[in-house]
Amino acid sequence: MAITRLTNLINPEVIADFVDAKLVDNMVFAPLATVDYTLEGRAGDTLKFPVWRYIGDASTLSEASTLSVATLVASSASVTVHKIAQGVELTDEAVLSGLGDPVGEAVSQITLALASGIDNEMLATMTSDVASTMTYQTSASTVAPADTDITDALELFGEDIDGTKAVIVPPAVYTKMRKTGKDNGNWIPASELSAEIAIKGAVGEYQGCQVIVSNKLKTSGNIFIVKPNALRLIMKRGAQVETDRDILKFSNVITGSVHFATYVYNASGLILIKKHA
Repeated sequence: MAITRLTNLINPEVIADFVDAKLVDNMVFAPLATVDYTLEGRAGDTLKFPVWRYIGDASTLSEASTLSVATLVASSASVTVHKIAQGVELTDEAVLSGLGDPVGEAVSQITLALASGIDNEMLATMTSDVASTMTYQTSASTVAPADTDITDALELFGEDIDGTKAVIVPPAVYTKMRKTGKDNGNWIPASELSAEIAIKGAVGEYQGCQVIVSNKLKTSGNIFIVKPNALRLIMKRGAQVETDRDILKFSNVITGSVHFATYVYNASGLILIKKHA
């Protein structure tokens, strides 16, 4: 007769594959960032990336005149690799006699914890590295901004105001958007958005921005407007799941960890709307 052992129930390789597959799906900000896996396995805890300056608009030349060529200038942005981790300890009794699926629940919660940890770091990066010229302050210290605040903030994109963009808001702002937007026609529910253009996690569209709700903005009251290619998420090492057996306590520890870095790749594609003090 075949014997079911704990090693059959807790397979770190299988769990790691599951966590890796579901990690990005559980992030709120990941759909707004370009996820890069090319640096996995490289040495070093500080990564440098090129940031190119625009060479300037083309100029008009008269006949036989000489073109003054521009200098292509690149600076570099340095980002530090972060490690986040979470773990759970399960006794043999919990695994073999517990209601439901304790191992599956532990893995799901570790996945959610890692995703939330990456979201926290991305939010911190967006807050600290947004350009001062792309920061807008609301006209009044209210729970939710006025309709004109988002309209005026979008002006910071200049002539690049068109195209796909997302606005990340706390729940209170989302509620106001639905109420006022329904009356003035600025709100489009998610059910009416085209599947081809909808950003994953979008709950609707407001003033041309696909709306994403995040509880992480409750405290600050900040709002972000993000265009594609503005953010980068560099995965230095994907999810690594490890298990360890405590033979004295008859329990198994399951841990998950991720090494990653985040940075603002295109500062002109990120707007911060700050609540008036």
